[in-house]
Amino acid sequence: MTGIAGVGAYVPRLYLPAEAYREAWGKGGAAGVEQVAVADADEDTLTMGTEAGRRALAAATVDADAVSHLAFATTTPPTDEEEAVVRLASLLGVPANATMRQYGGGTRAGAVALASALDTEGPTLVVVSDNPSGAPESDEAAGAGAGAAALVLTDDGPLAVESVGEYGEPSPGTRFRRHGSTETESIGITQYERDAYTSTVGGAVDALDADVSDVDAAALTAPDGKLPYRAARAVGVSTATIAAGTVVSQTGDTGAAGPFLGLASALDDGAASVLLVGYGGGAGATALSLTAAGDVPVDAVFDGDVELSYAEALRRRGTITGEEPEGGGAYVSVPTWAQTIPQRHRLVAGRCRSCGALSFPPEGACFECGSLDGYDDTPLPGTGTVEAATVIGQGGAPPEFVEQQQRSGSFPVAVVALDGPEGDESVSIPAQVAHTPAETPDIGDRVEAVPRRIYEQEGVVRYGFKVVPTEARR
Repeated sequence: MTGIAGVGAYVPRLYLPAEAYREAWGKGGAAGVEQVAVADADEDTLTMGTEAGRRALAAATVDADAVSHLAFATTTPPTDEEEAVVRLASLLGVPANATMRQYGGGTRAGAVALASALDTEGPTLVVVSDNPSGAPESDEAAGAGAGAAALVLTDDGPLAVESVGEYGEPSPGTRFRRHGSTETESIGITQYERDAYTSTVGGAVDALDADVSDVDAAALTAPDGKLPYRAARAVGVSTATIAAGTVVSQTGDTGAAGPFLGLASALDDGAASVLLVGYGGGAGATALSLTAAGDVPVDAVFDGDVELSYAEALRRRGTITGEEPEGGGAYVSVPTWAQTIPQRHRLVAGRCRSCGALSFPPEGACFECGSLDGYDDTPLPGTGTVEAATVIGQGGAPPEFVEQQQRSGSFPVAVVALDGPEGDESVSIPAQVAHTPAETPDIGDRVEAVPRRIYEQEGVVRYGFKVVPTEARR
């Protein structure tokens, strides 16, 4: 039977205390939420999903190039229409001929993706990532968080999905996003929304062919810190059981990723049986009963470590920014950028076929011997040493990076000697340093490559790698 062999989770390091929202708006905010995770200016659901996916693969000791099926679930993809799952596959190193599926349309998308992946053959990776938002004064904005989780399924994975149950009954207006909008809304009729949530979640659990009354944890979609607990009676579990699978108080509403972050947290705490329920406004729910036959490896980070003020959070989210300058910058056409995707996404260097020297990027004549015989693909491990560093101060960024600087402030850049695969060679490249607060690394500091948004041009987001100090890597 297919089972989950490894779990990864990633929550951004930036966070906004709930008290900061209350001070700004003079009202309570999201019930039961103490703080919300805030994605940095160069993070989105693809970069967070890549972080979680890499962690899950490492936990399961499965190589990305062995994955035969990739599922990506989100309600907040970088663009409304585009095969984001294909870019995710490239960032992770999943083969181009793997089966790829993308799920969305509601916050139960992750549960649907997992249920659909149970019959796939070969190693399967399910990535669920979300970054909801709302109108600044709304309860949805007060509770909006960010995060991603990923699961690796194999033939001998220790965490089995014993049963799947589904239920849907029209409850319009409970959670929705209008066409062309980035803001999640609801009609704000509290009892109506509670009833829709509890009856739909309870209906999906009733449809399970399993007794969940004694599970160790229940991980439910959590728009706030109280609604999951109101479903305890309908689900047939205690509030303590729901608490064991709920992280919304520390992350905020992470949409489709919420129950999967709760699952990762519960497993990390030693839970052997978990009820997972994905709920989507409208309303539908998918429930899965999971039981472990052994230890389930988890590689996860849940807690932020950089506190933001309310104004800083608005900047990072892009709610308040200045005008971008017209023209200028280092224009790189999309076709030209696409030619270097293996280098930008996966640090694929080249080894000279004549002398064996390492080159990054692998193009033109070999700098060592001058040969034009070409290069063999040689992936780098993604670690390196700082050779030089500086900070691009306010107003000093090239035009394509102005939006990032407006949102996150000055940013460090470094020349990094990336380690070669054999450990006794390196190649030097320039890279931005993705670390908040912005601190210039010292020469000799060790760094690691992380996936990030580089900039957006012609409406197309360019993804690549930045580096983060190893000592600051979570």
